[in-house]
Amino acid sequence: MKNLRYSWRPFLNYGKRLVIEENSAVYHQGGEGKGFFYLSKGGIKITLLSSEGVERTVNYVPEGMLFGEHGVRNEPYLTSAISSCLSEIYFFSDEALGMICEKHPEAACIFTNSLIYKFRILAEIIAFLNSPVEQQMAHFLLKLINENGKVSIDQTSFARYIGTSRITVNKILNKWKNQKWIQISNRNISILDINSLKEIRDSGAINISNLDVLMLSKVN
Repeated sequence: MKNLRYSWRPFLNYGKRLVIEENSAVYHQGGEGKGFFYLSKGGIKITLLSSEGVERTVNYVPEGMLFGEHGVRNEPYLTSAISSCLSEIYFFSDEALGMICEKHPEAACIFTNSLIYKFRILAEIIAFLNSPVEQQMAHFLLKLINENGKVSIDQTSFARYIGTSRITVNKILNKWKNQKWIQISNRNISILDINSLKEIRDSGAINISNLDVLMLSKVN
């Protein structure tokens, strides 16, 4: 899955370039699907609203990845996508997808693999649901930094990503900071001791083989 990143870039001329302001909705959960998107620059967070009305962040889209693939063929969007900063994205309609796959048959495989990756992310989240919060935080922090190089995220957003309280996130981050495992500057989090966080991540009985498979390469 690591080679998925930027694999759609050769087809950007088939899409419509859009510049999205910070905190703007790209699509809403339950809305009629109009197509899918590619994140060229910036940041997009994917959120899911449960039937109980609880919203959780389920993914931060790395640059060079597709998102909203479930919106093809007028299918309703299963999640919501919101820009976390000024972002450049490309929109692809059903017609554009058909044209791309007709002229570039390898594109169908890329699109399918991107969908498979999203299902792996869902399996990852489910597997960690009943795990200790510290273990979840270690895994998702490693994932975010591996894919983006650094993490610029406030504690409230991180808490929504883990599905816990901001107080709990603050307590654990301060613990790691005092142990010199991480460094926090403004909203940026850097890992100083990756092995210690991996030990926490790999503790317990998470039944996902090779968790690093779920981490995309950040190499452009």
